[in-house]
Amino acid sequence: MTPPFDDRDGWIWLDGHFVPWREARLHVLTHGLHYASSVFEGERAYGGRIFRLREHTERLLASARIMGFSIPFGAEAIDAACEEALRRNGLTDAYIRPVAWRGSERLAVAARESRIHLAIAAWPWPNLFGDRGMRGISLAMAPWRRPSPDTAPTGAKASGLYMTGTLSKHAAEEQGFDDALMLDWRGDVAEATGANAFFVMNGEVHTPAPVGFLDGITRRAVMDLARGRGMKVVERRILPEEIGRAEEVFLTGTAAEVTPVRRIGDHRFTPGRITEVLVADYARLVRTSAALAPA
Repeated sequence: MTPPFDDRDGWIWLDGHFVPWREARLHVLTHGLHYASSVFEGERAYGGRIFRLREHTERLLASARIMGFSIPFGAEAIDAACEEALRRNGLTDAYIRPVAWRGSERLAVAARESRIHLAIAAWPWPNLFGDRGMRGISLAMAPWRRPSPDTAPTGAKASGLYMTGTLSKHAAEEQGFDDALMLDWRGDVAEATGANAFFVMNGEVHTPAPVGFLDGITRRAVMDLARGRGMKVVERRILPEEIGRAEEVFLTGTAAEVTPVRRIGDHRFTPGRITEVLVADYARLVRTSAALAPA
């Protein structure tokens, strides 16, 4: 049984210092808890090296700026803290979670004088979908949509934006699905609850243009791998009625890596050559990047 996250051995980097895992706490009147003034990253380490660490750190800093606050640590300090969190916990293959938030100095909608906190944790976490991910997962159609960019800060990896993802995934699981495919505010295909979506159509790799959701770091890496294989990659608006035209479907994300999809609603798919090639190429890329990283 997986232990609860508040009762584990290990160390968490908190505001510049490592503290025992069980002592990494915050006040119940923290602004980030009440008003979602929080941003985070999800990163993976392979062979002791964090894949595209600087890209993740830069996105964390950019997300905070979009949310109207500045993290009081620079990119180099954050990178070093992520790497030390990995080492301090004795991990080589792991998931790393930096999170920044407004503190408890003021509890009101406006809280400019609140202190900005940053924590970094690392723990073992295999593919988001476990063994099911390698066989291919099932997606329900989400009951919630991704918001318009003029109604929410969709360019930030902000905690509050994942609320509808949680609701949609819970609804999908209640129906016996693994996850949910979300539409955007226009009714176009957007992404899964925490991963980007790709559709193979006529031998080409199609993916929704990232408007209203994040242009994932894993997404970009997989697109580069596909182009490197001579595959045509098309970013565009994808309508729900086009889903049935796809020959193959897969998801990408730090937690999901490259995960084949076997079902979306009533549509069924068979993971084929393109998905298999990109699963293998991505696995090779992250391991090669780790092997080539300077000690």
